[in-house]
Amino acid sequence: MRIAVIAHLRHPIASPFKGGMEAHCHALVTALQAARHNVTLFASGDSDPALPIVAATPIHYEAVLPWAHWHGTPELTAFQERAFASAWNGVLEGGFDIVHNNAMHPSLHQWAVRDHIPMVTSLHVPPFNGLADAIGANAASWLRQTVTSNAHAATWWPTLPASASVVHNGIDTARWPFKASGNGRALWCGRLTPTKGTAVAIEAARAAGVALDIVGPIDCQTYFDEEVAPLLGDDYVYRGLMSGDALAQAMAAASVLIATPMWDEPFGLVAAEAMACGVPVAALDRGAMREVVGEAGAIAASPADLPAAIRIAMTVDRAACRERVERLFSIRQMIAGYEEAYSWAIAGLPASSAASTRALLA
Repeated sequence: MRIAVIAHLRHPIASPFKGGMEAHCHALVTALQAARHNVTLFASGDSDPALPIVAATPIHYEAVLPWAHWHGTPELTAFQERAFASAWNGVLEGGFDIVHNNAMHPSLHQWAVRDHIPMVTSLHVPPFNGLADAIGANAASWLRQTVTSNAHAATWWPTLPASASVVHNGIDTARWPFKASGNGRALWCGRLTPTKGTAVAIEAARAAGVALDIVGPIDCQTYFDEEVAPLLGDDYVYRGLMSGDALAQAMAAASVLIATPMWDEPFGLVAAEAMACGVPVAALDRGAMREVVGEAGAIAASPADLPAAIRIAMTVDRAACRERVERLFSIRQMIAGYEEAYSWAIAGLPASSAASTRALLA
């Protein structure tokens, strides 16, 4: 199929990824190409040049209008409207079979209904910034939605149409090497910001008597300076930002991943990446963590319970962690789920038929 993927524009779709949405979008485009689809990615022009990019805007908006200072302002709203309108014009000119909307801009739903363009929207976020209203006001049989977990659907999107489907985020297991044993240390990986709970992880690791390595970008300098840095020491070390093979090797070397979401995250990509390396997960019971981790770790009801969960998780069989990811969260499983959603969206167009859709997907 000819597939247009529209990315979120806050950050470039490039490693080292600023967050799960960027990592997911990169993996999505790469995997669709590997499945022999013809893909065009509408993203910021400073994204990975190895991807098939058409620039919706020359540079990601965090570089010129940082979200922390500009969110909700007319300036950032106008920037995004112009950029996504540019992407949509590219969609109209490109003759695509399907649009995969990996962004959060409300106008995309209105434009897809107006122009009779089949579109599948991956919902990675809560229903904010008018997104839920845009979906509700622009229903059409050629528009489909996917969420990343059953917990995500129940907690944030209970009003979605019955046609919405759960497509778990998938990872390229070849990029995350399995290692049969760990180094006795814990790992925390993510953006250093209050919603990710870095300080909670350090305190829990200290209480469990386990050394901890911390990897990721400092997303909130005040939080790092005031709450994280005072807890660091010889056994609790901030390693900076890692990507590619360095991150995969650091992940595989750990004996346990500590996941401390302080909000109801819809999936938790870092947990699946760790499990692919054979690393069990000790996680707070927020969002989809219980659904993702399953038997590959231990879930804590509260931060006070997290030290015990760390010790329990470190006893989990590492091979079982890898097996769970291969069975449930591989990139192949994710692409199969999206291809099914694509087929339903295309079939929903008035001029479509089930026969022509099956022929297109053959």
